[in-house]
Amino acid sequence: MLRSLLIVLLLLTAGTTTAAEKQFTILFLGDSLTEGLGLDSGQAFPELIGKRLQAAGRSDIKVINGGVSGSTSASALSRLQWYVRAKPDLVVLSLGANDGLRGLPVAELRTHLTETIEFARKSGLKLALAGMMIPPNYGTDYTANFAKVFPELAQLYQLPFLPFLLEGVAANPALNQGDGIHPNAEGAKIVADHVYTFLAPLLPVK
Repeated sequence: MLRSLLIVLLLLTAGTTTAAEKQFTILFLGDSLTEGLGLDSGQAFPELIGKRLQAAGRSDIKVINGGVSGSTSASALSRLQWYVRAKPDLVVLSLGANDGLRGLPVAELRTHLTETIEFARKSGLKLALAGMMIPPNYGTDYTANFAKVFPELAQLYQLPFLPFLLEGVAANPALNQGDGIHPNAEGAKIVADHVYTFLAPLLPVK
C-alpha cells in the first residue's frame, strides 16, 4: 500500500514538473507605460493580455509585467540580467520613452538598447522590440533621430518589431490620463489589443 502511494505521488510530481516546463513565459520589460501607472490593479496592458490569453484557454502561457515607472533605457540591461532567472521565452522590450521625455542623448539610447539586445541573443532569449515616438516640441532633429533608433535596431538584429507601442492612443485626450502621456483604462485596452495582435504570430501553437 505504501509503495503504491509513493508511486502515485511520484507520477503526480512528474506531471506537475512537465506542465511547468512547457509553460511559455512572456516578459514585458518597460517603464510606466508597461507598469500601468495611474491605473487600477489588473488594468495595465500586460495584465490585459494575460487575461485574454487565459480566456482563450492558453494557460500554457505566463505573462510577467516587468514595467518600472521612471525607468530609462539605461536600466534595461541590468534588469534583463536579473530576469534571466525567470527563463522568459519571449522578451518584449519597450523602453526609451523616458529617455526622449528627458531629452537624453539619442546615442546613449541606441547604446543601451544595443547592449540589451546583444545580451538577450547571447543568453538565447527571443526578443521583440516596441518602438516609441515623442512629441515634436523637442525639436525636429531630436524627434526624428529618436524615432529612427528603434526600426534601425530591429532591422539590424532582425527582431520582431512593433513600430509604435501607443498607436491609436497617443495624443488622444479621451484615451489618456490628465498628464496626456499615460493611457487611461480605455487607452490601455487599445494598447493591449494592438500588442496582442503583434504577439500572436510569435506565440507557440497549442
